[in-house]
Amino acid sequence: MSKRFLKYAAMFTVMILSLIALYFLAAFCLSKITVNNNTFNKKEIAIYIMTNGIHTDIVLPASNFQKDWTQEIKYEHTLLTDTSYKFLAFGWGDRKFYLETPEFSDLKLSTGLRAISGLSTSAMHTTYYLLMTEDRNCKKLYISKVQYQQLIKYISASFTKDNNGHFISIKSNIHYDNADAFYEAVGSYSIFKTCNTWTNNALKASGQKACFWTIFDTPILQKYQ
Repeated sequence: MSKRFLKYAAMFTVMILSLIALYFLAAFCLSKITVNNNTFNKKEIAIYIMTNGIHTDIVLPASNFQKDWTQEIKYEHTLLTDTSYKFLAFGWGDRKFYLETPEFSDLKLSTGLRAISGLSTSAMHTTYYLLMTEDRNCKKLYISKVQYQQLIKYISASFTKDNNGHFISIKSNIHYDNADAFYEAVGSYSIFKTCNTWTNNALKASGQKACFWTIFDTPILQKYQ
C-alpha cells in the first residue's frame, strides 16, 4: 500500500510541477507577442504606465475636457485631500490582498491562495500624484482623444457602481500613501488575471502596444523602452 501511495504521490507531484512549468512558459511566450504594434497615435493626451517592481498602474490626468475623475475619486477620500494633485493612478487587484497586505511581510498563505483561486472580490486602488517623472519604472506615452475615450470606458467599467451609477468607496484605515483610496471593483483576481493583466488589457482597449497576455509588469514596460 505504501509503495502504491508513493507512486501516485510522485505522479501527482510531477503533474503539478509540469502544469506550473507550462503556466510560466505560456506567460513568458505570450508576453513576447506584441498587439497593436502599428497603431497611429495623435499626440493629444499624455498618460503614464508605472510599476513598483511587481504591480502596474495606469496614470491619467485627474481632470481634463473629456473626463473629470475627481467627481468620483474624491480628494476627501484620501488622507491628504490636496486638490493641487493633478495626476491619478489606477490599479486593479484582489480586494483582500490590498486591504490586508500593506507590506509583503503581512502576506498570509490563506490570502495568497484565495487570491490566485479567482474566488475573491476585487478592488481598485487609486493614488493622486502632484508630478509625474519618467524613469525606468514610469513610461510616458501620448494617445489621441478617441483612444483616451476608449481608456475611460475600460477603466470606468472596472468599478462597481451603486444604484445611482457612482463608484463605491471602500471605508478602510489602510492607506499605502497619503493620497490614495480604495473602491469596489468588478471581476476576480486569479492566476490568469492579475493586476498586470488588467493594465495590459487597458492598453489593448485603447489601441496601445501591449502583450498578447501577461501576468507580469516587466513585459508591459518593455514595450515602451
